[in-house]
Amino acid sequence: MNDKVKIGLFGIGHLGKIHLKCLQMLSDKFEIVGAYDPDTKTTEFVNKEFNIPIFDNIDHLLDRVEAVDIVSPTSTHFDIASLAIQSGKHVFVEKPVASTRDEGIRLMDLHRQYPSVIQVGHVERFNPAYLSVKGLDIQPLFIECHRLAQFNMRGTDVSVILDLMIHDLDLILHIVKSKVVSISANGVCIVSQTPDIGNVRLEFENGCTANITASRLSLKNMRKMRVFQPDAYISMDFLDKSSQIVRLVDEDGPEDGMVMETAKGMKKLIFDNPSLPEVNAIKEELNAFADSIINEDQPLVSLEDGVNALILAHDINDKIKTNEVAMSKKI
Repeated sequence: MNDKVKIGLFGIGHLGKIHLKCLQMLSDKFEIVGAYDPDTKTTEFVNKEFNIPIFDNIDHLLDRVEAVDIVSPTSTHFDIASLAIQSGKHVFVEKPVASTRDEGIRLMDLHRQYPSVIQVGHVERFNPAYLSVKGLDIQPLFIECHRLAQFNMRGTDVSVILDLMIHDLDLILHIVKSKVVSISANGVCIVSQTPDIGNVRLEFENGCTANITASRLSLKNMRKMRVFQPDAYISMDFLDKSSQIVRLVDEDGPEDGMVMETAKGMKKLIFDNPSLPEVNAIKEELNAFADSIINEDQPLVSLEDGVNALILAHDINDKIKTNEVAMSKKI
């Protein structure tokens, strides 16, 4: 393989343009061969603004690259990714990895037949707030998440669960590392035909519980996760890119802190604000994708990770629909 990975971009809408800028910033690792998008107005702008070759045929671009970056609408992910996998290309695909459970499972089957690097764009794994605590021994008993966004027509082709909450579902599955044994969920459709607001309670085999709220009709933006475990409280703010750790240690420990009486005797509260890496999360995930290809290593967010989050999101949507049917019968 050449020193640089030859890559093609599929989808150059709002997020696609951000990916394009990040790929250009990673010019030491990527050679951008070209881009494809069915919207000619968009392609004309990108061609002039970024000086990137535009392809009017998916197969022609696939033939000239080693890797693809799929940032097209969710409904197109499976078709483009399956073509790329069968062509032996490395694949970066935005979340959700596909539209349906079946599509996700079929991508897994294809990947077993045509091995390559496939990374899913769960970008919060690269957020400085998470990076600052990922090295800790996290053993949560309870997780609380709030992901609220002001309304934007982008993303309304899927429910708020697949649009926003799936970020937290991926992180929770990654942190808890246990099987989901119970799902309680409610959602409300307000401005679109799929739920715009949702609340979910997950119970895991190891005893952990997660309470997750997502809305795309909020008056303010919020992206917070709080993790509670016997010896610590970990708070991550993905919007402000900050984190805080509150630990409970023995009173006679060497660290400075606030002494307090607990059911386990006198303890000391230690407040810690971890140092935050200064990174662009999207650039960082694409950089990790390049490193996995160049070093022939496993991606940090695998296809299996993406499919697991997708399946859980659809299980939640099914619970919401079941509740909607039950409520309609009572009215």
